[in-house]
Amino acid sequence: MVPPGPGLPHGLVIPAVELHEQFSRSSGPGGQGVNTTDSRVQLSFDLDGSTALTDAQRERLRAALAGRLLDGVVTITASATRSQRQNRAAARLRLVTLLREALAPPPPRRRKTKPTKGSQSRRLAAKSRRSEIKARRGRVTDEG
Repeated sequence: MVPPGPGLPHGLVIPAVELHEQFSRSSGPGGQGVNTTDSRVQLSFDLDGSTALTDAQRERLRAALAGRLLDGVVTITASATRSQRQNRAAARLRLVTLLREALAPPPPRRRKTKPTKGSQSRRLAAKSRRSEIKARRGRVTDEG
């Protein structure tokens, strides 16, 4: 379940049958259980075959996740912990975060503004004051 947020006013519920999980052995240190437990989780979600998404959401996800998609499928791998259950939860949380960020609308465009006349005159006055200070500097001579 993706909670409501920007771009998702009513949230999003993805049926469990649309999530495909594969398990394999994690790499790296892990003691005696490293070669026997399949704790790494690979979570796949097919955007094209999903019934939870509208066509507009599907297009926005395709555009936002273009670099991560392989044949319309987004894949997330989690192998941070030695527990398969914790890795499954981490992968699902990452998928939720990814979908929320991708479905959020783009930020509003920046409106160009001009500096005010007062701020321009204050800036020029400060520059001229600084210029006068530097112009008065000079070499010290020994008259005596």
